[in-house]
Amino acid sequence: MAKAVILVVEDDPDIRELLVYTLGKEGYEILQAPSGEAGLKAVQEKKPDLVLLDVMLPGIDGLEVLRRIKAGQTSKATSVILASAKGEESDVVAGLELGADDYVTKPFSPRVLVARVRTALRRAEKPESGMAEPADIVEQGGFRLDSSRHELHVDGAPVDLSATEFAILERLARSPGRVFTRSQIIDGVHGRDYPVTDRSVDVQVLSIRKKLGGRADLVETIRGVGYRFRDE
Repeated sequence: MAKAVILVVEDDPDIRELLVYTLGKEGYEILQAPSGEAGLKAVQEKKPDLVLLDVMLPGIDGLEVLRRIKAGQTSKATSVILASAKGEESDVVAGLELGADDYVTKPFSPRVLVARVRTALRRAEKPESGMAEPADIVEQGGFRLDSSRHELHVDGAPVDLSATEFAILERLARSPGRVFTRSQIIDGVHGRDYPVTDRSVDVQVLSIRKKLGGRADLVETIRGVGYRFRDE
């Protein structure tokens, strides 16, 4: 099985060296870029499986790099984890709205970083092509989610979701009518004790609704509790 390729985009050489060492020990193939411009070039030329992207970069900053990755036809499916300094919640929220799959805060634990990378890569895995089993498909009206192909169609049109957005929507859609708290959503998508804020869930649900367009009302807010997928 081929090793996953991870691109580390970080301007601080000491931090970059630590990231390369930490992830390289796990058996991943590591690419490096010291700037946003170099990172974008590497994404286009090397097509990594995941990008670990610093927010505060000289020149083109991390959020703009993320926006361009998600806007590219060949790179929009690439998993992206943002690395953000503590206290930069606005950057984290902006990154999630742009399609980032996750974020880590500096300074971070190597074990936490590795766990998040593994989770993001696992969510992004696509099974080999073939006929989907009925259990892989959730259909309701014009809504059709196929987890085996990691595809969502609404009224016949494909909808692009990040890996995390897809996982959240799938969790809700597989239990229509059931109310999930934000903590239950986090546990179901990331695993227990995963340090993600409720605000992150809200941002990603908002992004999902925008992408659902005229079917946004399928994801309902239960005030003071959480979210559910409408049971028709």
